[in-house]
Amino acid sequence: MKRETNIKAYNKLSDLYKDENVGKNIIQDADFTIHQMENVHNKPVQSPVFRANYFSFILVKKGKSFYTIDDHKFHTKPHTLYFTNPGHLKSFGIEEVVHGFIITSSEEYLKEHIHNAVFDEFSFLLTEMVPPCYLDQIRFEELEHLAKQILEEQNKKSTLRHKIVSSLFMVFLLKVKEYLLEDDSFKIAYDRDSEIVNQFKKELEGIFRSGKLKNGDLQVASFAEAQQLHPAYFSTVIKTKTGKSANQWIQDKIITEAQALLSKSSTPVKEIAYKLGFNEPTHFSKFFKKLTRLTPNQYRNQ
Repeated sequence: MKRETNIKAYNKLSDLYKDENVGKNIIQDADFTIHQMENVHNKPVQSPVFRANYFSFILVKKGKSFYTIDDHKFHTKPHTLYFTNPGHLKSFGIEEVVHGFIITSSEEYLKEHIHNAVFDEFSFLLTEMVPPCYLDQIRFEELEHLAKQILEEQNKKSTLRHKIVSSLFMVFLLKVKEYLLEDDSFKIAYDRDSEIVNQFKKELEGIFRSGKLKNGDLQVASFAEAQQLHPAYFSTVIKTKTGKSANQWIQDKIITEAQALLSKSSTPVKEIAYKLGFNEPTHFSKFFKKLTRLTPNQYRNQ
């Protein structure tokens, strides 16, 4: 993939569609979305290169399209399933109107509504790159049926709507996991550099989940040492494979965890700072404002 300058990163599918004019304008008020492809992409389109800070799952029933991840280009065909995770340079093109579904989810949604240790339960979500899965009709129809149920429930006004949607989405993820585990045709593209990236992501996730984060745990050199790699080589691999430096991954993870604690709990800012490994709450507040342009309290009260 051609490396472009001024590549935009998007936290929401709706922002991507609006800014780049590559899909129908949609209203998005949640970290989870589901749409029928033919409704949001009703004509051929080619997107620019971008980064998405969310997970995407696409089911292609019919139509002709392609997508790129970093330097790899993949083509879809009827009964295709593919997913992408945050961090990569990507683009897509629709050559003939695609019928199917697109589902997007943030990491925060996955942890809150699917499983608090979601990357242990669904480790394939961290895989550096998974080529498209070409499903047989029975398997595709299983996922299509679930997607239809999710969309139907998402559009209801029921007070239990969100619980039903998240439960159905968990079943969807379990079926994908089942396919990846059982079918030899689903081969994950895997090399040494991808292994380094995956291990880094798992270790980063594990440190926060342990609840025992200490000052110094989040040093790039520590992650390199854990894999018996020179820090410079480790940093180069992470940057080359993901487009983000190891330090950026660490900072983004701190912000994600901080935002979750600020919005989902009443934990005092001081305690959040200590929980995230800061020796001084003021250092945490400065760090948070530098990256979000809001103080922790402003973020909590917005």
